[in-house]
Amino acid sequence: MSLKFLGDVDESREPELHAALRQAASGDSGTKPRPLTLHIEGFGVFPDYRRPHVVWAGIVPDPALELLQHGVEQAFAPLGFPAEARAFRPHVTLGRAKRDARPRDFAGLEQLLNAIDFSETVTVADVELMESRLQPEGPPPVYQVKYHERLS
Repeated sequence: MSLKFLGDVDESREPELHAALRQAASGDSGTKPRPLTLHIEGFGVFPDYRRPHVVWAGIVPDPALELLQHGVEQAFAPLGFPAEARAFRPHVTLGRAKRDARPRDFAGLEQLLNAIDFSETVTVADVELMESRLQPEGPPPVYQVKYHERLS
Protein backbone atom coordinates (compact mmCIF):
# COMPACT_ATOMS: atom_id res chain seq x y z
CA MET A 1 0.00 0.00 0.00
CA SER A 2 1.33 3.44 -0.87
CA LEU A 3 0.73 6.37 1.45
CA LYS A 4 2.31 8.87 -0.98
CA PHE A 5 3.89 8.72 -4.41
CA LEU A 6 6.86 11.08 -4.76
CA GLY A 7 7.87 10.53 -8.39
CA ASP A 8 11.48 10.93 -9.55
CA VAL A 9 13.64 12.20 -6.70
CA ASP A 10 17.38 12.80 -6.74
CA GLU A 11 19.31 10.46 -4.40
CA SER A 12 20.93 13.47 -2.70
CA ARG A 13 17.54 14.20 -1.09
CA GLU A 14 17.34 10.86 0.72
CA PRO A 15 18.34 12.26 4.17
CA GLU A 16 15.48 14.79 4.13
CA LEU A 17 13.06 12.13 2.90
CA HIS A 18 14.14 9.84 5.75
CA ALA A 19 13.57 12.68 8.24
CA ALA A 20 10.11 13.40 6.83
CA LEU A 21 9.09 9.75 7.06
CA ARG A 22 10.46 9.54 10.61
CA GLN A 23 8.41 12.66 11.49
CA ALA A 24 5.24 11.17 9.98
CA ALA A 25 5.76 7.83 11.72
CA SER A 26 6.35 9.53 15.07
CA GLY A 27 3.14 11.59 14.89
CA ASP A 28 2.76 15.31 15.51
CA SER A 29 0.57 14.83 18.55
CA GLY A 30 3.53 13.54 20.54
CA THR A 31 2.18 10.01 20.58
CA LYS A 32 3.82 7.67 18.13
CA PRO A 33 1.31 5.86 15.92
CA ARG A 34 0.83 2.26 16.96
CA PRO A 35 0.83 -0.67 14.56
CA LEU A 36 -2.34 -0.65 12.48
CA THR A 37 -4.85 -3.47 12.25
CA LEU A 38 -6.35 -3.28 8.77
CA HIS A 39 -9.09 -5.26 7.11
CA ILE A 40 -8.63 -6.26 3.46
CA GLU A 41 -11.68 -7.17 1.42
CA GLY A 42 -13.05 -6.73 -2.07
CA PHE A 43 -11.27 -6.25 -5.38
CA GLY A 44 -11.33 -3.64 -8.08
CA VAL A 45 -9.36 -1.87 -10.76
CA PHE A 46 -8.13 1.61 -11.63
CA PRO A 47 -9.31 3.44 -13.69
CA ASP A 48 -12.11 1.15 -15.01
CA TYR A 49 -12.83 -2.40 -16.17
CA ARG A 50 -12.74 -1.54 -19.88
CA ARG A 51 -9.08 -0.59 -19.70
CA PRO A 52 -7.70 -1.37 -16.23
CA HIS A 53 -4.17 -0.29 -15.38
CA VAL A 54 -4.13 -1.64 -11.82
CA VAL A 55 -5.90 -4.55 -10.10
CA TRP A 56 -6.25 -4.02 -6.35
CA ALA A 57 -7.58 -5.46 -3.09
CA GLY A 58 -9.47 -2.95 -0.98
CA ILE A 59 -8.56 -1.84 2.51
CA VAL A 60 -11.50 -0.88 4.70
CA PRO A 61 -11.09 2.81 5.67
CA ASP A 62 -9.61 3.17 9.14
CA PRO A 63 -9.15 6.42 11.12
CA ALA A 64 -5.64 5.49 12.30
CA LEU A 65 -4.54 4.78 8.72
CA GLU A 66 -6.05 8.05 7.53
CA LEU A 67 -4.18 9.93 10.29
CA LEU A 68 -0.90 8.26 9.29
CA GLN A 69 -1.46 9.08 5.61
CA HIS A 70 -2.32 12.69 6.52
CA GLY A 71 0.87 12.86 8.61
CA VAL A 72 2.87 11.68 5.60
CA GLU A 73 1.26 14.38 3.42
CA GLN A 74 2.06 17.05 6.04
CA ALA A 75 5.66 15.91 6.51
CA PHE A 76 6.47 15.83 2.79
CA ALA A 77 4.66 19.03 1.73
CA PRO A 78 7.44 21.38 2.94
CA LEU A 79 9.91 19.39 0.83
CA GLY A 80 8.06 20.29 -2.36
CA PHE A 81 5.71 17.29 -2.54
CA PRO A 82 2.25 18.86 -2.41
CA ALA A 83 -0.65 17.03 -0.86
CA GLU A 84 -2.58 14.77 -3.22
CA ALA A 85 -5.71 16.41 -4.61
CA ARG A 86 -7.57 13.08 -4.83
CA ALA A 87 -9.11 11.44 -1.80
CA PHE A 88 -7.00 8.70 -0.22
CA ARG A 89 -8.33 5.28 -1.34
CA PRO A 90 -6.38 2.65 0.61
CA HIS A 91 -5.69 -0.49 -1.38
CA VAL A 92 -3.08 -3.14 -2.03
CA THR A 93 -1.90 -3.24 -5.64
CA LEU A 94 -2.03 -6.83 -6.88
CA GLY A 95 -1.01 -6.29 -10.47
CA ARG A 96 -0.55 -3.89 -13.34
CA ALA A 97 -1.59 -4.31 -16.95
CA LYS A 98 1.01 -4.16 -19.67
CA ARG A 99 0.95 -1.02 -21.78
CA ASP A 100 0.01 -2.92 -24.92
CA ALA A 101 -2.93 -4.76 -23.30
CA ARG A 102 -6.19 -4.53 -25.22
CA PRO A 103 -9.71 -4.18 -23.78
CA ARG A 104 -10.61 -7.70 -24.92
CA ASP A 105 -7.78 -9.01 -22.70
CA PHE A 106 -9.92 -8.04 -19.69
CA ALA A 107 -13.22 -9.61 -20.76
CA GLY A 108 -14.83 -11.18 -17.70
CA LEU A 109 -12.42 -9.60 -15.20
CA GLU A 110 -15.14 -7.70 -13.34
CA GLN A 111 -17.28 -10.81 -12.89
CA LEU A 112 -14.25 -12.84 -11.85
CA LEU A 113 -13.17 -10.34 -9.18
CA ASN A 114 -16.74 -9.93 -7.90
CA ALA A 115 -17.04 -13.70 -7.47
CA ILE A 116 -14.03 -13.93 -5.14
CA ASP A 117 -14.94 -14.01 -1.45
CA PHE A 118 -11.88 -12.77 0.40
CA SER A 119 -11.58 -11.13 3.79
CA GLU A 120 -8.42 -10.89 5.88
CA THR A 121 -7.13 -8.82 8.79
CA VAL A 122 -3.46 -7.82 8.82
CA THR A 123 -1.22 -5.86 11.15
CA VAL A 124 1.00 -3.15 9.71
CA ALA A 125 3.89 -2.34 12.03
CA ASP A 126 6.29 -0.55 9.68
CA VAL A 127 6.40 2.18 7.06
CA GLU A 128 9.06 2.24 4.37
CA LEU A 129 10.40 4.68 1.85
CA MET A 130 10.47 2.64 -1.35
CA GLU A 131 12.14 3.19 -4.67
CA SER A 132 10.49 1.66 -7.71
CA ARG A 133 12.29 1.39 -11.01
CA LEU A 134 10.33 0.68 -14.15
CA GLN A 135 11.86 -1.83 -16.50
CA PRO A 136 12.15 -1.21 -20.27
CA GLU A 137 9.87 -4.18 -20.92
CA GLY A 138 7.17 -2.72 -18.64
CA PRO A 139 5.62 -3.97 -15.38
CA PRO A 140 6.43 -5.15 -12.86
CA PRO A 141 8.77 -2.52 -11.46
CA VAL A 142 11.73 -3.45 -9.27
CA TYR A 143 11.32 -2.24 -5.67
CA GLN A 144 14.02 -1.37 -3.14
CA VAL A 145 13.58 -0.28 0.48
CA LYS A 146 15.48 3.00 0.99
CA TYR A 147 14.44 3.67 4.59
CA HIS A 148 12.44 1.83 7.25
CA GLU A 149 10.57 3.17 10.29
CA ARG A 150 8.71 1.08 12.88
CA LEU A 151 5.32 2.08 14.26
CA SER A 152 5.09 1.28 17.96
